[in-house]
Formats: sequence, C-alpha cells, structure tokens
Amino acid sequence: MVTALPALLSRDAGANMVRLRTLILVRWMAIAGQIAAILVASQVYGLLLPLGLCALAVGFSVLANLLLVGLYPENRRLSEAEAFLTLLFDLAQLAFLLVLTGGLTNPFAILLLAPVTISASMLRLRSTLLLGALAILSVSVAMVWYLPLRFADGTELVIPRLFAFGFWLSIVIGILFLGLYSRRVATEMRHMSEALLATQMALAREQKLTDLAGVVAAAAHELGTPLATIKLVSAELIDELDAQPELQEDARLIREQADRCRDILRDMGRAGKDDLHLRQAPLSAVLREAAEPHLARGKQVDFAFVPIMDGDEAQPTILRRPEIIHGLRNLVQNAVDFARSTVWVEGEWTSRRIVVRITDDGEGFPPSVIGRIGDPFVRARRSEPEAEKRPGYEGMGLGLFIAKTLLERSGAELSFANGTDPFLPPEDRPDRCGAVVEAVWDAADLVPPPSSGGLGENTRFES
Repeated sequence: MVTALPALLSRDAGANMVRLRTLILVRWMAIAGQIAAILVASQVYGLLLPLGLCALAVGFSVLANLLLVGLYPENRRLSEAEAFLTLLFDLAQLAFLLVLTGGLTNPFAILLLAPVTISASMLRLRSTLLLGALAILSVSVAMVWYLPLRFADGTELVIPRLFAFGFWLSIVIGILFLGLYSRRVATEMRHMSEALLATQMALAREQKLTDLAGVVAAAAHELGTPLATIKLVSAELIDELDAQPELQEDARLIREQADRCRDILRDMGRAGKDDLHLRQAPLSAVLREAAEPHLARGKQVDFAFVPIMDGDEAQPTILRRPEIIHGLRNLVQNAVDFARSTVWVEGEWTSRRIVVRITDDGEGFPPSVIGRIGDPFVRARRSEPEAEKRPGYEGMGLGLFIAKTLLERSGAELSFANGTDPFLPPEDRPDRCGAVVEAVWDAADLVPPPSSGGLGENTRFES
C-alpha cells in the first residue's frame, strides 16, 4: 500500500492547484498599480509617455479579466496549460509596458519576477523553465530596444551602461534564484502535504481494521454458546438416529457446519480479541503483534525484553494504540526487507521510559541519506542486487516517514543509525551490522494509569 501511494498522490501534482479567481484578483491589483504608476509618472513628474499605447496595454489586461469573469465561474481551477497561458499573458503585457516606458531605466522592471515566482510555486518544472527563459528574453529585449523616458523639456533619462547591465544582471539572477527557491519550498510543502495525507490514510486503515476485527471478535464471542448448543444437540441426534441413516447424515452435516463456523469465527476473531478486548497488553505482546506479518518472510526475527536497571524487572503493560502498532510494523518491515538473515527486536524499560530498538544485519542506511531519513519522498538510486532483493520497493522513504510520524504522535523520539561502519569489509563486521532504529517513550505516554486497568464487562449487541 505504501509504495503505491506516491504515484497516486503525485499523479496530478502541479495541475488544478490554483483558482482562476486568485489570478484574476492578482491581475486587478497589477492593473491598479500600472494605472497609478502611469498617472504619477505623467502628471506628477511630467514624464512624456506614449499614453495611448500604455492605455492599450493596460486595456488588454482589463479586457482579459472581464472575459475570464464572464466566461468562467470564479471557483474554476486552472489546468496546467491554462495557468501557464495566463502567466505568459501577464509576462508579455508587462514586458510590452516596459518597452514603452524606458526599458531597464524603469524601476518597475523588477516585477518581471512575479510570473516566474508564481509559476515555480504551482506549475511543473517544464512550464517554469519555459516561462523563466521567456522572462530573461523579455528583460534582455527591454535593455536594448525601448522608448526612452523623456521629461517635459524634452531631455531623456539616461543611465550609465554599467548600471543598466547591473540592473539586467540582478533581474536575471533574481529570476533564477527566486524561481529555484520558490519551487524548492513549494515542492517540499506539497510532498509534506501528500505524505501527511498518506499517513492519515494508513492510520485510518489501521483503525478500521482494528474496529472491524473487534466486531468480529465480539460476534465470535456471542455466537460461541449457540454454536456449542447446536453441536451438542446434533451429536445427540446422531446417536438417536441409528435406525434412520438419511436423517443421521443430516445431523452429521449440521455438526460439521457448526464446527466450520466455530473455526472461521476463531480465525477471524483472534486479532480482534487482541485489538478490542485488550485495550492494553505487555510490551512483548505489542511488539510481537507488530512484527507478526513479517515473521514468515524467510528472515529470522529474534525478540528480547529486558529491564535497563535492576529493580524494574516487571515488564510494563502499555496501551495498544493503532498508530504505535502500525508505526512499529513499518519499521520491522523495513528491517526484514533489507536484512541478510536476522532482525533483532528489543524492548527495554525503566520506571520512567520505554525503549524499542530494531536492528538488522543488512547493509545499513546509505551514508548519503542517513541525515534525511524520515523525510518523505527521499529517492536513492538502487543497485541491481538491492532491486532484486526488494523489487516492489520504490525508494521513496514514505514508509519510514509514516512510521516516524505515527510514532512521534504517540510521544516517541526516534533515532536512526548504523550498527557499524558500512565501509568495513564483511569479515570485520559484527552480527548486528545493519540499520538501527530506536524509539524512546516516556513511560507516562504508553503506560495506562492504574485506574484504567481491567477489561470491563461484556455488553450485548442490540439490533
């Protein structure tokens, strides 16, 4: 399930991310600013501007906004192509205004950064690169071909060539830097949002399985007595119907089907009794349950449960919360996937803290990504032997992210390390040479208060 989530969540990343109304409002703000700048420049500072052409440029933006408002609903979300064309129109309109109003002698040339920054935040890399290249082309054209700014006495506003080049260079660097920075931040936010959604889906699935198993367990408990009665009565009928073989065969069939119902309910209800009827369990039971799906995958899983200090021999009874079980299960799965032959699951405790440590004898975490373990969508190139060992693994880091997030929600502090130097030759490595994941809880976060002990009284289901 985990390895399939990234493709599902990222399939339409970058598309339909912004409403049309948002870009319309931004354009109205730009139009208001352009009109104000033109009026102040011409009326207050007495600059001679081609007002007709400037009005035409601003009028195109006004007309475009009016058409969009009239043709589409305000809550329409733009596709990738529609958003790109909208930003391209804004870039072209702004570049045309700059050519009419002094080129790079106009300080408002810095606004060419806006469309590229918006594109980097919400569009795909290809669209952003194309828009950035067009923005650089536009500012380059505006540096060479433009209508100079003239004062009322006819003199031109002239700036040194070095200053013009420096202004051009600063805008180009700004396009590159802000584009890269905005895209990096937006991508991380999008990945984090998608990963948190995957975490919520995993936790919801675990909770549903827990609830469903509990219902099955309760049904098995309630149906146990009627099935036992059916079996007893059918056995008596078998003994009494020796002279009537046909009826005796029917009685045997009834007993066999009662046994079958009992076995089915017992198998279905085993996990449910653990999950619902026992809200709390010993630390060893919780760890064994978390590792249970991976015990028969060809790797040896050894368990050890010891107190850290003398005087704390009694194993703690902890809450059996779905997020803890699912998080630990993901960690055990990761260890089993990459172990050569053995995984060690250890539980340690004192009166104040509980420690769970999962170690394997594999290659360990790659040194290049060990500092980023727990981040979602961490990609790492896999070697051929690794790909053969785990063909379905996508290397996204999403499973560890889910485990880390769920366990930290329960109060755990997680650390990731390697059991030994990964560059040592195999003959010099200890048995526990692979990855080491340690989760540490305050005992108060896991151990239920004494008043909550006991299972309570069974209640009858009412139809």
